[in-house]
Amino acid sequence: MELSGKGTGPDMTDHTQYFDSRSPKAARKMSTTLSSYLKKQTPAPSGLVLLCIGTDRVAGDSLGPLIGYKLSKQHIANIYVYGTLQHPVHALNLEKVQKEIKKRHPHLPVVAVDASLGDRSDLEYITVSPGAIYPGAGVDKSLGAVGDISITGVVNTASSHPQAVLQVTRLHTVMQLADVICEGIAQTAAALAPV
Repeated sequence: MELSGKGTGPDMTDHTQYFDSRSPKAARKMSTTLSSYLKKQTPAPSGLVLLCIGTDRVAGDSLGPLIGYKLSKQHIANIYVYGTLQHPVHALNLEKVQKEIKKRHPHLPVVAVDASLGDRSDLEYITVSPGAIYPGAGVDKSLGAVGDISITGVVNTASSHPQAVLQVTRLHTVMQLADVICEGIAQTAAALAPV
């Protein structure tokens, strides 16, 4: 769980991009941005590692595992998924999973996916950033930086009681974000060089 905050600066192509998940063009726009960031990481990426962070025990923090579950069922050849509903990646096993990823996929970019809390105006928005994510930041945990590129879905508004907010997050919001993010990632994978 991360706190959301809009990027600033004259060249927004190197900053966090926001996409309204309710827009019919959200998945395509997200895919275009993700592809651009991947190409900056690796000129001709042949695949990617998707590190989906969260837990299925709390609706508001289930975005990552839901995305991992959905994409793992699609069996996309050039995407390696870590973090599903059956095998979630969370604070207790994150470090171990990161070591496994470095060992198995040392040359592939890692795209970290997590739920986030943000401003009311950002609710149901997807963010794509050309840098690491800091899981746990939204609930006052320090788990360190994860990933080369990050995707978040703003599942609810930030508050002084983030755990309570996550407990009352609407599953509809999480599912809508998951559907659009999965579509965007699948479109990105289709555009990658074959493995």
